[in-house]
Amino acid sequence: MRSYPFSAVVGMDDMALALSLCAVSPAIGGVLVRGEKGTAKSTTVRALTALLPPVEVVPGCRFSCDPGTVDPQCPDGPHPGAPPSSTRPARLVELPVGASEDRVLGALHLERALSEGVTSYDPGLLAAAHRGLLYVDEVNLLHDHLVDVLLDAAAMGRATVEREGVSVTHAARFVLVGTMNPEEGELRPQLLDRFGLTVEVAASRDPQVRAEVMRRRLAYEADPEGFAARYAEADAALGARVAQARALLPTVRLDDDMLVRIAALCAAAEVDGMRADLVIARTALAHAAWCGRTGVSAGDVRVAARLALPHRRRRNPFDPPQQDQADLDRALTEAGLDEPPPPADEPEPPSDGPPDGPPDDPDDGPDGPTDGGGPGGSGPDQPDDGRPYRQRPAAEQNGEPATAPPPATPVPAGAPYRARLLRVTGTGAGTAGRRSAALTTTGRTVGEERPTAGVTGRPHLVATLRAAAPHQRARGRRGPGLLVRPADVRLPVRQGRESNLILFCLDASGSMGARQRVGAVKAAVLSLLLDAYQRRDKVGLVTFRAAGAELALPPTASVDVAAARLEALPTGGRTPLAEGLLRAREVLRVERIRDPRRRPLLVVVTDGRATSGPDAVPRARHVARLLAADGTPAVVVDCEQGRIRMRLAADLAAVLGGEHLPLEGVAADALAHAVRTRTATRPGSEAA
Repeated sequence: MRSYPFSAVVGMDDMALALSLCAVSPAIGGVLVRGEKGTAKSTTVRALTALLPPVEVVPGCRFSCDPGTVDPQCPDGPHPGAPPSSTRPARLVELPVGASEDRVLGALHLERALSEGVTSYDPGLLAAAHRGLLYVDEVNLLHDHLVDVLLDAAAMGRATVEREGVSVTHAARFVLVGTMNPEEGELRPQLLDRFGLTVEVAASRDPQVRAEVMRRRLAYEADPEGFAARYAEADAALGARVAQARALLPTVRLDDDMLVRIAALCAAAEVDGMRADLVIARTALAHAAWCGRTGVSAGDVRVAARLALPHRRRRNPFDPPQQDQADLDRALTEAGLDEPPPPADEPEPPSDGPPDGPPDDPDDGPDGPTDGGGPGGSGPDQPDDGRPYRQRPAAEQNGEPATAPPPATPVPAGAPYRARLLRVTGTGAGTAGRRSAALTTTGRTVGEERPTAGVTGRPHLVATLRAAAPHQRARGRRGPGLLVRPADVRLPVRQGRESNLILFCLDASGSMGARQRVGAVKAAVLSLLLDAYQRRDKVGLVTFRAAGAELALPPTASVDVAAARLEALPTGGRTPLAEGLLRAREVLRVERIRDPRRRPLLVVVTDGRATSGPDAVPRARHVARLLAADGTPAVVVDCEQGRIRMRLAADLAAVLGGEHLPLEGVAADALAHAVRTRTATRPGSEAA
């Protein structure tokens, strides 16, 4: 089936331009396309190969050596002198999210190495992508060990395979193209920085544009060949433009004045390192060649900055990797690259405010006039707001509402800090990560096993030799080498770390409503979220307040979204603890079906009070016992404060069979201080 024509894609001008510039100059470093689902990201990337010029290669070389500059370390070499050349189309190699490391890097034939004493190497996806495109759909879901492989190859331009003392290296220079939906989580900063350009795509809200998209897609599905033929001329023209721009690129000039402006732009934008400067320079050169010019102008630099700077402004893991347009305009102005002023006869753009009438009331916020109040206000639905009974209005003491309760307003979180490590006990077998102990594909070798049907991997050399050695005489071995049979192969059993599902069950009732207290609680949860981000966990958020509980965030890898939901979370009302635990139990039940290998950790953040009815406490204990019977690992973060404490959260932790952790104990520094204090005061120590 013919791929969708590149020129037939509607309304994705920035993505088309970024991909075209990378086709002109692969040194730019690739493109990251971020956007919501269903916006033709993958369709556009796959259509790009039709525009790429053919590639000259050494005939028979599996690593696509360039006849003009032969790689002296090519595993298929040597290619002495001036080898003959042949032409093949440019490749688009797709890297599946679930690919194994051997599939990406390539693998050695262990059986031939042992029996014949030769190094036989099967190239992987990186070798196939050399001098072409490497495309990763849903790149934000790529496993960490594959991200490390990509980082090494992108940095060095080579792929190296180390297997049982045998080393193979080959060139691996490619244009890295990734697509992702930000709702499913963000990229590691190291990999994000490796993409030269980034574009944000979104579906148009114009009905005419959307209708045209449907019209073209339906026509393509009805007759792919005929539809592609209608756009063949336009695609051919784009391909010719790419080829002409590539030929023109070596002659394009970037003078010293423009280099200084680019450096000033990146300094004003406060980006880290020098990669942004180089990417902008290379992109500006490619854009000038794309436009058929031999000199780089300020307009070329502006286009390059718009594509190269936004994703390099991330300051912490919860900041979105994008740059505010006002900040970009300010940096362009400081570097002398601002937009030219509008013509004198062009009318000024209308202001955002109303043309006539009185100015806006300064007391009116985005939600209307503010009349005081705060989290955990008073009223019949919020009796548990922490105020003493005698300090409440007389009407409220008599059971009557004094005034309408003010709307619950979110309290900002305090500054996050380094949280202590919370782990699931035992040894799991989930997805490789950085939290709990598990049997994974990476880590230290702790044993061996026979491969089961459909299971592949890197063999355990010593165990394989030990299994084959007793049978050599029976197999008739004569001379050097070792006769190895498939039944001899053993795979290593490795113990590493896994990622977990961290489900937060957060008390947002009125008893948590004091501003300083809620800020501290949110800071603790935010710190645990930061820890989950760094350890590649999935997170979910259940909140309970007033009349019930809700799933504020379904389990997801997007910790950034969880932090945003936490920041906007209001407080107030009664404390339906049982409903919160019950909602958490249902979420965990569904997740066990969806992802049975990923072990959960329930983190209940509460002061332990249950005030949603006369039987609130017995119901909460009953649900806690159900969670304990399910075998759910749990940690209760105790938010109770003051000199006199009821220790209800500690009782809840005991019923859950989990760990009780005071709010102040969430910080790793507090844990270290406690350990040092106990060590110093232990009998027999120097301090004692």
